Amino acid sequence: MSDTYDASHITVLEGLQPVRERPAMYIGSTDTRGLHHLVYEVVDNSVDEALAGFCDHIRVTINEDGSVTVEDNGRGIPVDRVKKTGRSALETVLTVLHAGGKFDKNTYQVSGGLHGVGVSVVNALSAWLHATVYREGNVYEMHFERGRPGPLQTREESKEEMADRYAARYGERTRKGTASRDAFVEAHGKSLSGTVITFMPDPTIFETVIYDYDVLAHRLRELAFLNAGLEIRIDDRRSEGASAVYRYDGGLREFVEYLNDDKEPIHPDVVRFQRADVENRTEVEVALQYTQAYSETLYTFVNSVNTREGGTHLEGFRSAITRAINASAKKNNLFKNSALTLRGDDVREGMTAVISIKLANPQFEGQTKMRLGNSNVRGIVDSLVYASLSEYFEENPAALKTIVEKGLLAAKAREAAKNARDLTRRKTMLESSHLPGKLADCQERDPAKSELYIVEGDSAGGSAKQGRDRKFQAILPLRGKILNVEKATAHKMIKNAEIQTLMAAIGSGIGEQLDPERARYQHIILMTDADVDGAHIRTLLLTFFFRYMTGLIENGYVYIAQPPLYRVAKGKHERYVYRDEELKAAIKELGEKNTVIQRYKGLGEMNAGQLWSTTMDPKTRVLKQIQIEDAKFANEIFEKLMGDDVAARKDFITRHSKEVINLDI
Repeated sequence: MSDTYDASHITVLEGLQPVRERPAMYIGSTDTRGLHHLVYEVVDNSVDEALAGFCDHIRVTINEDGSVTVEDNGRGIPVDRVKKTGRSALETVLTVLHAGGKFDKNTYQVSGGLHGVGVSVVNALSAWLHATVYREGNVYEMHFERGRPGPLQTREESKEEMADRYAARYGERTRKGTASRDAFVEAHGKSLSGTVITFMPDPTIFETVIYDYDVLAHRLRELAFLNAGLEIRIDDRRSEGASAVYRYDGGLREFVEYLNDDKEPIHPDVVRFQRADVENRTEVEVALQYTQAYSETLYTFVNSVNTREGGTHLEGFRSAITRAINASAKKNNLFKNSALTLRGDDVREGMTAVISIKLANPQFEGQTKMRLGNSNVRGIVDSLVYASLSEYFEENPAALKTIVEKGLLAAKAREAAKNARDLTRRKTMLESSHLPGKLADCQERDPAKSELYIVEGDSAGGSAKQGRDRKFQAILPLRGKILNVEKATAHKMIKNAEIQTLMAAIGSGIGEQLDPERARYQHIILMTDADVDGAHIRTLLLTFFFRYMTGLIENGYVYIAQPPLYRVAKGKHERYVYRDEELKAAIKELGEKNTVIQRYKGLGEMNAGQLWSTTMDPKTRVLKQIQIEDAKFANEIFEKLMGDDVAARKDFITRHSKEVINLDI
C-alpha cells in the first residue's frame, strides 16, 4: 500500500468499463438471476415498443450455442448520427450508459426503461453481441466484442428477404412469383421494420451461462398477459427443443384465470376494472378473484416490469381493498352477527390479484426495478381501486357477501391461532424454562452467532448432539414428517406438536406476529437425510417457513445442510462425496482395488466425528442459504406441489422428471 494519496491514484473508468468492473450494481448479481436479467432488459425494450403501439410480435430464441436472440417488429433502433456522440444512434445506445429514447417524453409516453443503461449493460456483459435493424427497406448491422463496436454495415433488403422474414415471423406463406411477392411486401410494408439483438453472456463475468427455458418462459408469459394482443414466442434450439407461443387478448382477466386454474373460486367471475388519473398520467388496471385457498397470490407490475418487492402501488391497493370491503360490508349490514373487524390479511385470504399500473415517470428503487418508490402513486391507486371496488360490490351484493363470509372465517381463525400462539410463546427471549425439552440449546446468547440444527429423528439427533460444538450450535430433533401446512388451516397448524416445538425453539413468532429480531438463532439449518424421505421432510419444513416465517428467509436466516452420500476410503485416504458423479471421479482417482465405499442411508449412520467434519464444522461444511428470488413464482410452486390438486402436481413432476431425478439440493 502506498503512503501517498494524490491524483495519480484516481482511476477514471470510461465507456462500458464500469459495468464490467461492478456488474452487480446494474443487474443485481452475476449468478443465474443476473444472467436471466440480461434477457429481460432486451425484451423490456421490445415491450416498450408494444406499449407505444408500434410492436405486436416478440420472439425470443435460445440458440444452440447458448446465445439468445430477441427479435421484435417495432420501429427499429434509429441508425442516424447522434450529434452529441458523433456516432450512430445504434452504436450510442449500445455503448453509452444513460443514452436512449426513454428521456424524451414524446418518444415513449410510458416505458419500463428509465435510465438508458439496459441494453448497453447487456452489451458490456456479453462476450459478443450482434445487432440487426430493419428500417425503411434497409438492413443495418453492428457486431460488438465485449462492448467494443465494429463498423456499422448497411445494405438494402431485397423483397425476397422481406417476404421470407415476414413469413418466418408470422407463419404465413406467400405464393411464388414476382407479382405476388411484390404485392405482399407492399401490403405489409409497415410491419417489416424491427430490431434483432443476439448476444452471448460472458463466461468470465457470470457463474453460469446456461439459460433455463422455464424461467424465461414464465416471464414472457407474464408479459403477454400484461399486454393484451401482444404475441410473444419462445424457442429453445438446444437439445430440449421446447417452444411456446403466448397471446392473451383477455389480458389480466386471463392472467387471473390462469393463476386460479387449479383452485376453486368462491365467486364465478373475475373482477376486472381499469381507470386513469389523467392529471398524473397514471393508469391502473386490476383483476382479482377469490378462491377457497388460504394464502393470497398477488402480482404487481409497473409499465410491464415485475415489481417483485412491491412498492407504493401495492400499498395503495392493499389499503383500498381493506377499506372497500369493510365499508361495503357495513353498508349492507353484513357484520351484524359478528364483533370482529376485518383486517388486511383477513380480506386478502384466498385472493388472487394482478395489479398493473402505467405511469409516465416511475421511480424504481435500483436498476433491477424490484420496487416502486413514487410516493404519490399510493394515493392514486388507493382512490381509483376503492371507487372501482365499491361500484362492483354495489352491483354484485352476492359476491360481496361471499367474500365477507370468507374474511370473517379468516378473522376467527386468526384470533384462534393468536390465542394458541400466546400459550406457547416463552416470556423472554433468553428464558429457557419454556423451551422444548427435546431442544439441546447452545451456550451462546448472541443470535447472530447461534445456530439451530433441525434434524429428523432421535438417531440423527443423537449423533448431532454428540458431534456439535455446544458453544454455538443447538440441536432440535423432530419426530418424522411435520404437518403439510399448505393443506391445513392456521388453527390446525398451530395445534401441531412439532410446529409448536419449532415455534418455541426459534422464538420469533409467526405470521403477522413474526419479528425476526426476536429469533433466538440467525442460522436455522435444516439437516435431513440425503434420500427421498429426507427431501420430503425438508420440503415440508420449507413450506412452513415460506408460509408462516417468511421474514426469517428474507433476512437470510434459513439454510440447508449438505450431508454426503458416500464415504470413499482406501488405506489412509478418505473422501466424502455428495453426488453420484463425484463418486465415479473419486473411485477413478483412488482406483477400484481395495477401495471401500460406504453409502449413507441416513444421518444416523454417521458417528459424531463424521457428522461434525462433513456437515457441521464451519471450516469444511457446505450450507445453502434459502432465498426467495420470485415470491409469486415460489407461491405457485408450493401451491402446485404441496396443495390438493393431484393432477397439477403429477403434470408438473412428469414435465420436470429430468430435473427431479438429478436434483442437487
